[in-house]
Amino acid sequence: MHRNQQGKSSALVWKAACLNEKGELYLKRGKLNADDGLEITVDSDEAGTVFRLRGRVTIDSSPALRDRLLAMLRGQAPTAVIFDLSEVPYIDSSGIATLIEGLKIARNRQTAFCLQGLQGRLLHLFEVTGVLTLFKANGCIVRQVEKVS
Repeated sequence: MHRNQQGKSSALVWKAACLNEKGELYLKRGKLNADDGLEITVDSDEAGTVFRLRGRVTIDSSPALRDRLLAMLRGQAPTAVIFDLSEVPYIDSSGIATLIEGLKIARNRQTAFCLQGLQGRLLHLFEVTGVLTLFKANGCIVRQVEKVS
């Protein structure tokens, strides 16, 4: 996890992937809010990188998500990538395609690629389409949200 000057942990949130004068990709810190309200927060520590998504993943927002994911995977990839989907009420085929593309690249880089927080309609969608099986076949435990009593 990223540490500030006081030694406290803080989340790294990507705002934009930019090119510098040399054409090299670098990532700015901040918040990314796509047109339809998707917020992408990225936390990293020695265990891996967690993408926390909040909002709808649609054809309008998935390109920004794809850009962040591919930039991270094509750079110095972590040992694990975990997508927290607990605050995602809707995902369309473009969002699912982005996750599958990330899974494929992660497999080639020998990086674990996991889903977390699947529940309700999203969990049902991933089960009936067979997408859930792809992630389980990757050796990843797909964790559901734990209910607090």
